[in-house]
Amino acid sequence: MLLVNDFKDYELLDASCGEKYERWGDVYLLRPDPQVIWNNGNLQEKYYGKIDAIYHRSNKGGGYWENINKVPNSWIIHYKELSFHIKQMGFKHTGLFPEQVVNWNFMIDKINKAHRNIRVLNLFAYTGGATVACLSAGAHVTHVDSSKGMVDWCKENVNSSGYQGDKIRYIVDDVVKFVQREIRRGNHYDAIIMDPPSYGRGVNGEVWDIEKNLNYLVSICCELLSERPLFFIINSYTTGLSSIVLENLLKITVNKKYSGIVSCGEVGIPVKENNLVLPCGIYGRWESNE
Repeated sequence: MLLVNDFKDYELLDASCGEKYERWGDVYLLRPDPQVIWNNGNLQEKYYGKIDAIYHRSNKGGGYWENINKVPNSWIIHYKELSFHIKQMGFKHTGLFPEQVVNWNFMIDKINKAHRNIRVLNLFAYTGGATVACLSAGAHVTHVDSSKGMVDWCKENVNSSGYQGDKIRYIVDDVVKFVQREIRRGNHYDAIIMDPPSYGRGVNGEVWDIEKNLNYLVSICCELLSERPLFFIINSYTTGLSSIVLENLLKITVNKKYSGIVSCGEVGIPVKENNLVLPCGIYGRWESNE
């Protein structure tokens, strides 16, 4: 398991009974997490007076934030030289998945060591954590997401990190349709990143189902890879999906065409209060020997 160990503006302070207590810069949040099935005490009682906001689930789906103290509509946290706007979203999220820094570090290192111009395609790109990381290493990035709101949020993160310019292209589109068009255009990329949801809908109502569509998407993405691809990364938070599945997909697609190393595993965040680790999803990677 790859663990986060160098994110100074974020800490997972404690976790118990389906909740996690976190520090996001100077803001302390209590949010639900289904992986936390152990009992380490009642966190609301344990940290009474030290929680700025709590997210409460609704029995009808979704939920709401209870702001105990004044919480900004948006605030910025930093990871090394990268800056991200954090906001309270309707479904418990904040616009950033801190466990992904392990993948950002991998991308930055690979791009820096390539010593050449690298073109990156980031699919299901959300608010652009990976996009900003790749830009920081000097890559050209095409950022694709079906939500205009998420793409606009990425622009905020790119601007606050100081990487605004001609090295990024923002696309609001259905991912599969965009990839199909890029193939017809003859465009190629040296690295591809994707973070597909379990289910979703595109700009025009296109239905995405990871079990039915992921193999096809990875297969056609191989047609977009350049003659010297650098890496191909798949992230997933789909419950029940093993990282071995992602490894298998990459072996029969990317690694069948290009020589390289395929790996997979879990990502997690250490809990500061004790020696526990919160699992936070899976990854599959193909990387060149370069």
